[in-house]
Amino acid sequence: MDMKLEVVVVPVSDVDRAKAFYEALGFRMDIDHVGGDDFRVVQFTPPGSQCSIIIGTGITTAGPGSTQGLQLVVTDIEAARSELIDRGIDVGDVFHDAGGVFHHAGTEGRVAGPDPERRSYGSFASFADPDGNGWVLQEVRTRAPGR
Repeated sequence: MDMKLEVVVVPVSDVDRAKAFYEALGFRMDIDHVGGDDFRVVQFTPPGSQCSIIIGTGITTAGPGSTQGLQLVVTDIEAARSELIDRGIDVGDVFHDAGGVFHHAGTEGRVAGPDPERRSYGSFASFADPDGNGWVLQEVRTRAPGR
């Protein structure tokens, strides 16, 4: 049985502000459906992704800014960070984790700079949308077997 993650709901307080942010990020807007004053669905897809995000009104009971750790995989962490900064996104410095496997929550265990050996899955940079929903860029140059 195949199961594919296709949509993640990202809770926001101001749909138009969030829409402008995700457009600036370079996500493709797929739909903007208004079903009344209390229901709106806006779907975006990151470039190259098969999974989309949905923001809107009346679509979740989760609090705005409560989604953390959403990951965007890139092949060159430094180039991706620079491009996002050029688009007006406030991206933190590139880091790797002291444990070397996956980044800790928050800023615990962060070591400045990319993974010293530039191993796939080991270098990160983070940013947040206007509500504080947290995103992480992760560098993957070579996929692990079976991926």
